[in-house]
Amino acid sequence: MPRSNRERTDATRTALLDAARTLFVEKGYADTATPEIVASADVTRGALYHHFPDKKALFWAVIEREANEVAADIDARSAEASSAREALLQGASAYFDAMAVPGRTRLLLSEAPAQHAIDSGEGEDLAEQGLKIGLSHLLAGSEHLNLLDPLTVLISSLFEKAAIAIDCGGKRADYEAAIAALIDGLTTQPRR
Repeated sequence: MPRSNRERTDATRTALLDAARTLFVEKGYADTATPEIVASADVTRGALYHHFPDKKALFWAVIEREANEVAADIDARSAEASSAREALLQGASAYFDAMAVPGRTRLLLSEAPAQHAIDSGEGEDLAEQGLKIGLSHLLAGSEHLNLLDPLTVLISSLFEKAAIAIDCGGKRADYEAAIAALIDGLTTQPRR
């Protein structure tokens, strides 16, 4: 049975995203040329520009797809949690699982921030949004709730640094234990 136009369009877009992802991981954004992408995707240059106005738009589409997959994994794992603490810890574990996908750490934590600095970035950090929601539930009623925005930024940075360390051979269990200690410390009332 022949494929519909929509199926062919979706297949071409997916081929471009997959080829670009592979090359961006192997070579980095700056060292990847569009002719390499179209050759790897086995499509024409016109097909590339039909789907994406330029290499930067293709790059951000790859980043958005990766970030959405990470966010979906976190949401799925933490959805059944019985407490805000459990949701944050399950979300942390899901984040580390999601970041273990080969090449993802480089794409999301090296290539995307570097490109963001160059062209002011596009899209929102879905994982950070989810973290903020989880922290707001955890800190409800706490005097730390007024620090929600800076805590979200700091803890998000800690997750990213931990993912990089794990990708470089760090012991994941140690980082998960440290995250639990940090989260538990946030819920402990300060000494007076």
